[in-house]
Amino acid sequence: MEQNSQSRRQQRASQKNQSNESTVQGQKTFLQKVRSFLFGKKEKKKPEGFVEQVVSLFRTAITALFVVMIVNGIAVATFVVPTGSMENTVMTGDFLLVNKFKYGPSTPQVIPFFNIPLPYYKTPPIIDPKQGDVIVFIYPGDRNEVKPKEFLYYLKRCVAVSGDVLQIVNKKILVNGVEFALPPNAKFDPFISTMPYDTLRTFPIGKGYSKDNYGPIRIPKTGDIINLSIQNIQEWQVFIGREGHKVETQGTQVLIDGKPVTSYTVERDYVFGIGDNRDNSEDSRFWGFIPKQDVVGTPMMVYWSWNTDANDFGSKLKSIRWSRLFNFIN
Repeated sequence: MEQNSQSRRQQRASQKNQSNESTVQGQKTFLQKVRSFLFGKKEKKKPEGFVEQVVSLFRTAITALFVVMIVNGIAVATFVVPTGSMENTVMTGDFLLVNKFKYGPSTPQVIPFFNIPLPYYKTPPIIDPKQGDVIVFIYPGDRNEVKPKEFLYYLKRCVAVSGDVLQIVNKKILVNGVEFALPPNAKFDPFISTMPYDTLRTFPIGKGYSKDNYGPIRIPKTGDIINLSIQNIQEWQVFIGREGHKVETQGTQVLIDGKPVTSYTVERDYVFGIGDNRDNSEDSRFWGFIPKQDVVGTPMMVYWSWNTDANDFGSKLKSIRWSRLFNFIN
């Protein structure tokens, strides 16, 4: 009897060990499959032949692109300043590190290197953009465009947020009746007068604003009601189109998505951006409000700076602005 009992215990222990070994082997097999899918087999011979080498390079490139897209969408991105509209806060040819986590991480918005836009989801922001922030955002398009011709990131200073009333009087920015002072490194020339054709280029269409005398205008906020008529639909048509609706007129009626309306309820929050180089900046004064959701980050630091218009690499090296390296942006 005692021998039979001991035999049964040994048999159960053997079965348990086999079960554990099977579970561990199954886990190893699963991890090996995941590793193999992402990176190829851990232990493998070097690619032999042209086809194998091409496949190996392609797999490496796809993996690297995937990692770049994830990091670029969630945490930190780079941005090269293309124009002087924010001088002297940032300069043309500054290379910036951009904090994309602050205003809400997102899935990848664009395929790196190819500049192909992607549908994306953005989480709620940790902090909303506020007056005075330098912001990086997705360019909404020219004044008459519902969608821009190409995907671009722009850089401006947020001077007003949703619900604010903005007015510019003789170049001075007033927000809710209080002057928004010129930032420390910003500039404008008080003696440069408005060009006559400015009133034909500014947003919204038909208001006749200039870049130096603008508004008053309310920055749209979710739930705001805009009264519409055949007389004012021109100034709101692109704005409503950017919110995803089709706007038409029929006789004296305004139609949104084919239905007659006399008002429109705003669906998103917006901010208003102006360049620190106020006399030489194409900004919200010319192409309109910036959806808060499209504000993707704020620049943190200049990590490189040189003249991007230099003709050759040697000239670029000579143009390095050493004093700007590792400057923080405010």
